[in-house]
Amino acid sequence: MNLLSTPSTAPEQQSQDPLDRRRAAISVLGHELRVLVDTAVRTTVAPDVLHRPAEGVRGLTGQLTGRRRTRGEIPAVDEFPGGVRMFNPVSGAGSPLAPPVRVTRTEDGVTGTCVLGIAHEGPPGYGHGGMSAMLLDELMGLACVAAGMPAMTVSLQMRYHRPVPVQTPLRVDARITGTEDRKISVTGSITTEADHSTVLVSADAVFVSPDPDRARDLFPGLRGA
Repeated sequence: MNLLSTPSTAPEQQSQDPLDRRRAAISVLGHELRVLVDTAVRTTVAPDVLHRPAEGVRGLTGQLTGRRRTRGEIPAVDEFPGGVRMFNPVSGAGSPLAPPVRVTRTEDGVTGTCVLGIAHEGPPGYGHGGMSAMLLDELMGLACVAAGMPAMTVSLQMRYHRPVPVQTPLRVDARITGTEDRKISVTGSITTEADHSTVLVSADAVFVSPDPDRARDLFPGLRGA
């Protein structure tokens, strides 16, 4: 499985491989958590009613016992760098924060599709500007990965042309525009799926591929480091 794959959550499609089964279970939990978050930020029930589900959530949290991974520890279900990131806040199927974006390769980069929810709202009816930056930063990074050059952001210039609507299918495009040694120039844009010609947000970024020694310093959990 690579960065452009999404683990299946359908029981009839689950394999018997332990890694696939764990990824599928994480995806199911992530989906239900996203539904819970969306419901929690939209409900208008009375305050005394809110205390009951709060107690229930507290009880569910208590069920997730055992060892927890530490800061910088790469999850066993991930392929880093350049592969599956189950808990990524943009594309991770297991993340309650993610839209999540579904990513496919293009001839010169990647395209992502997603729907921002009310939980991602900034101005009423529109996505928070930081969400646009996060979407574009992630997709531009994945464009580097798709080109075989995993890299980190060193600069990101955003241009907000129009507000990005929530509860609307969106498209995020990213492509590499140039390379110089370990430096990669990338451009990206956000449009709606219904109108690819009207750019809502655009960005230009510079990414740098860290050398092996620097990568080991930054990510001590890298396998084979």
